[in-house]
Amino acid sequence: MSKLHTLTVKQISNLLQSKQISSVEITKQYLMQANSHKGLGAFLDCNEGVTFAQAKAADARLAAGNAHPLTGVPIAHKDIFVTKDFVTTAGSKMLTGYRSPFDATVVSRLGNGADGVAGAGMVTLGKLNCDEFAMGSANENSFYRKVQNPWDTSRVPGGSSGGSAAAVAAGLAPAATGTDTGGSIRQPASFCGITGIKPTYGRASRYGMVAYASSLDQAGPMARTAEDCALLLSAMCGADLDRDSTSLDLPPEDYTRGLNDSIAGLRIGIPKEFFADGLASDVRTAIDEALKHFEKLGAKLVPISLPRTELAIPVYYIIAPAEAASNLSRFDGVKFGHRAADYKDLSDMYKKTRAEGFGEEVKRRIMIGNYVLSHGYYDAYYLQAQRIRRMIADDFQEAFKSCDVIAGPVAPSVAWKLGDKDRKPLDDYLADIYTLPASLAGLPGMSIPVGFGEGNMPVGMQLIGNYLQEGRLLNAAHQYQLATDWHLKKSPLMSGGIA
Repeated sequence: MSKLHTLTVKQISNLLQSKQISSVEITKQYLMQANSHKGLGAFLDCNEGVTFAQAKAADARLAAGNAHPLTGVPIAHKDIFVTKDFVTTAGSKMLTGYRSPFDATVVSRLGNGADGVAGAGMVTLGKLNCDEFAMGSANENSFYRKVQNPWDTSRVPGGSSGGSAAAVAAGLAPAATGTDTGGSIRQPASFCGITGIKPTYGRASRYGMVAYASSLDQAGPMARTAEDCALLLSAMCGADLDRDSTSLDLPPEDYTRGLNDSIAGLRIGIPKEFFADGLASDVRTAIDEALKHFEKLGAKLVPISLPRTELAIPVYYIIAPAEAASNLSRFDGVKFGHRAADYKDLSDMYKKTRAEGFGEEVKRRIMIGNYVLSHGYYDAYYLQAQRIRRMIADDFQEAFKSCDVIAGPVAPSVAWKLGDKDRKPLDDYLADIYTLPASLAGLPGMSIPVGFGEGNMPVGMQLIGNYLQEGRLLNAAHQYQLATDWHLKKSPLMSGGIA
């Protein structure tokens, strides 16, 4: 079974449950893959001793007959989730070598559980690279190294969950966790040709997630198929009221239950604003073909309008930096993280520590955030942005009166070249135009592979649902994937196996 690394989560689960392979065996294969492709830059920390101990414990659980469907399946976590047994850096120099005394709720629910909550028993392969403090659209903002796209290593994998997307697309992990603040699950999933979903805000606990923008950050799974994402999301979600004040008081849900329902009659809203100038022709062609497939499956396309789409960019880049400036104020060199070695007094230590510890993009967003929150500008910028955010959410509710889900592109283009000197920070901000509205509204959204564009690079299509309609999105995506094979296409690095 030399091609174990090409299997989906569901396929691995079936083999483990039927005792055809062991967790130790599949874990060893993935660790060999990760070691063979270190140049990709996907992993930031591994601990083989811990990983194999978890695999052996999973095999014992499988042998005892009390296993979860995900028990023994390997997974890797975005380095924005704190972990006891692996270093957590959030891609920043500020947290170099930091080791948390506890696991994030998402990590414990997928792993061995904690505080009376049973875990699924998945095996952690390591921590995955990301843009520093999840700020970026290309994974070029990590302090440690840039991540390469497995389809073309001269291109970006997307961000900020680029390490997660690259690891799955390259066959270094069958699944990974990601976080989505303004599109950071959906966009890298699109760029790397995998499936990823951001649930309704509050559905997955934020406890133990290094905060960027607290009213926007949300955890979600990334894998090759919608079926895999349904399995993972079912284990990740659930109320965490004692530790996360933004957690929804709702019980866990089995998102696999409705995967095989027919989508005949499903009304798919097509927002005209998502198909205006600025959308690359190769991306539009792939999306149009995917929509025709949905029509063949019995879905109906309904024209809709999201009139404040263009306002999502300025609104997001006021609200998110404002929250980031507040959240990142804790990194001052006093309690944990980096501290400047040479300073004159406390004030000088603060300044030098933050100047040394933060990267350019993080500094840029902190400065923007402090500006819009400052006296004289709070009303003009921050409060106004919050008002428009409410209007954007209202636009979606008006649209959902005539449709069940909304479909469109994830990004205006395919993945661009690493180190593109012609790109400016604003260009990366504009690349989030289609993902930001759903994030601002707190709606669930996902990306599924639907074809290839310029340079034979993957194109993803975005599906957006109403609040708590993750099951409907996953059902639509699964039915599309049963009828097509874009999600099964293998990147050159996955196809090549162990170098």
